[in-house]
Amino acid sequence: MTDDSWLDTFARQLKSGIVAIDGPSGAGKSTLADALVRSLNDLGTPVVLIRTDDFATWDDPVGWWPELDEEVLRSYWRGHDFRFHPRVWSDGIAEPGPRVWLRWEPLLIIEGVSSARAPVRPQLRHALWLDGGTEAERLERGVARDGEGERDNLRRWQDFERGWFAVDNTRAHCDIVPDSVLRQAIQ
Repeated sequence: MTDDSWLDTFARQLKSGIVAIDGPSGAGKSTLADALVRSLNDLGTPVVLIRTDDFATWDDPVGWWPELDEEVLRSYWRGHDFRFHPRVWSDGIAEPGPRVWLRWEPLLIIEGVSSARAPVRPQLRHALWLDGGTEAERLERGVARDGEGERDNLRRWQDFERGWFAVDNTRAHCDIVPDSVLRQAIQ
């Protein structure tokens, strides 16, 4: 199977349920999620994409989960539309933004750090993990994405997530996405 068919094959089997795309910052989770959504759209499969970046802040990397659980997951399981306040970033500070409304669809993708955490794993149809290279490579990708002014915040985030993933044992409970699949998604 070629790498580009991995994404297409994976997309074809998805019709409903929750898919989590997890891994450390700068690993390529957003890139893979966007490519998966494009593949699903090409197949005519309705999907909603939620990013943990819409909830997390530098000061609260993972403690926001009850908000996502209440406003997204519980709505999903009830078959209700999603209404939540994504964070709006200004000068490196995140604050709740205007309430957004997303139509319920039978397929939900949650991408971001801690999206496949232990409490939600039993509810997931699939949990995917991206390694995304070395910590130094991921840091440079994060700086390229967020700006040089965020380097120290990104380093602190990496320190936090290293401990988080060790305690949560996230990677061991996910299907590992080969780096070659991510490279193909970028093209």
